[in-house]
Amino acid sequence: MATRETAKAREGLPRQAFAITGDPADPESWKLPHHKRSIYRALKGNLDIEKTVDWERMSAAVDALSPRGYRGRRVAASPEEILEAARHLADHYREANKPLPDTLAALG
Repeated sequence: MATRETAKAREGLPRQAFAITGDPADPESWKLPHHKRSIYRALKGNLDIEKTVDWERMSAAVDALSPRGYRGRRVAASPEEILEAARHLADHYREANKPLPDTLAALG
């Protein structure tokens, strides 16, 4: 049986798959998905969460934080949420030993 925490999802993903979660109880406030559905296994302790990062979506999430945005649109978020998301995404790059994109280096 699913708990209330795991029952809520957006795009088939739990809130932990998003860099911005605004209101944890409101999936519509969750932004910048950057994990695969395998995150559910990681949340149960059956997989390293870093193995669930969706690197194909990561560049879009990073771009959305920049002033120029992703496809010309910056994520609608407070400056604090943007900085927190940048730090979160930068941590994934560091854990994977990948070069930090300029946007994250500038924000973080």
